[in-house]
Amino acid sequence: MESTWNGVGVVSSFVGRGTELALLHKRLERVTGSGSGTALAIRGRRQVGKSRLVQEFCDRAAVPYLFFTATKGASPVEAVAEFLSDLRDSALPRDPDLVSAVRPGSWPDAFRVLAAALPDRPSVVVIDELPWLAEQDGLFDGALQTAWDRLLAKRPVLLLLLGSDLHMMERLTAYDRPFYGRADNLVLGPLNPAETGDALGLAAADAVDAHLLSGGLPGVLRAWPHATPALSFLRQECADPASPLFSVPESSLLAEFPAPDQARRVLEAVGGGDRTHANIAGTAGGREGALASGSLSPLLRRLVEEKHVLAVDEPVSTRPGKPVLYRVADSNLRCYLAVLRSAQEQVRRGRPEAAFRVVERRWTAWRGRAVEPLVRQSLELAAADGALPWEGVEAVGGWWNRQFDPELDLVGADRAPVARRVHFVGSTKWLLSPFDRHDLAALVRAAPQVPGFDPDRTGLVAASLSGAAPDVGAGEVDLVWGPDRLVDAWR
Repeated sequence: MESTWNGVGVVSSFVGRGTELALLHKRLERVTGSGSGTALAIRGRRQVGKSRLVQEFCDRAAVPYLFFTATKGASPVEAVAEFLSDLRDSALPRDPDLVSAVRPGSWPDAFRVLAAALPDRPSVVVIDELPWLAEQDGLFDGALQTAWDRLLAKRPVLLLLLGSDLHMMERLTAYDRPFYGRADNLVLGPLNPAETGDALGLAAADAVDAHLLSGGLPGVLRAWPHATPALSFLRQECADPASPLFSVPESSLLAEFPAPDQARRVLEAVGGGDRTHANIAGTAGGREGALASGSLSPLLRRLVEEKHVLAVDEPVSTRPGKPVLYRVADSNLRCYLAVLRSAQEQVRRGRPEAAFRVVERRWTAWRGRAVEPLVRQSLELAAADGALPWEGVEAVGGWWNRQFDPELDLVGADRAPVARRVHFVGSTKWLLSPFDRHDLAALVRAAPQVPGFDPDRTGLVAASLSGAAPDVGAGEVDLVWGPDRLVDAWR
């Protein structure tokens, strides 16, 4: 864990990322040892900290580097001119005057100048927001591939290619694209709950709340005062219209969906709580009625598979089940769409107390649903470490029938969505009151309806913010999964 605190008790500009920094240093050591180039493509959603991570690496690496960030909407000529200007002003060129003498041209010209400017010792070249360059110039990918093969790969340079458009970054190194096979890939996710708690100095329960609210995004965490619980932070931020708590998800939403088109309406419907295809269609439709399946299905597919802004959950059991359920993948954006956007309207009108009342009214219900994917992920991680009472658990999901009666929050199985064996079923109760006999009775009634449930072999799990009540016997529930165990699963 890096040093995370400045002198005023607020998270410093860089937190965590020890694993990722080590990976980057390993690539640089490879360059140093071999004397030849290595390329790494880094992709991740906006505000996840790609640029900050790479800048921190460059600052620590003690080698010359160029950090070029593309400008959205710039013409290819303007982009090349900016690239050459940044190259001239960096510590990379052996002779900056040679770069100054070059007139802006095409990307092949720019890469030839870069190759000539590279020092004989190891160096780093960073191209940030690379998808914008490919968007502006259809020949950019080919020019990059040619320059790498002929000029750069033979030099001791670490080439880092960054981008927030996940689909375009995936395509960069796809088998049918020019740069295929030339770069390793790193997907940079948000900070996990343990990293979030460590960065903020919070105990497990508050760390889970902070992670749900921030999505683990450094852009939000940097504004979070040390050891401050989520609701206290929310109350403070409701007095600040420019708070990153509002601006980070808002900017992400506007960057991905600048126009209020059908895709945006579908996303907002899911963020507002619609989970099924039919409900999303009704909410995202217009005066003509529900959105037609022929339009909605490809939109949902695009939002899940290309944009990665939605996630899809399928019922887990020994039989195929329906319906699938959709949710916003990033919990910070999910919170913004369901809770914070309404509060933001009050904040902009200078009504911080009214804004916080909106948050208070919706927080408990929103958190109770939002924590479910986190509980499932933590149980999967614990199963992989052999920390659960059952061997062979490789997937944790939920189960429901078409009527959602019952709906089981947790199903641990050997695979998903159609399992060979169900190892446990369970319920999540993320409230201030403990998991009690009433909750246990409901779980015992519902569990046998899960296909694959075996009363002699299938265990019962209670995931609870407040633990189990004294009247729930130790033998009645096989595992109580609380905040401490949830957070520890990421350590």
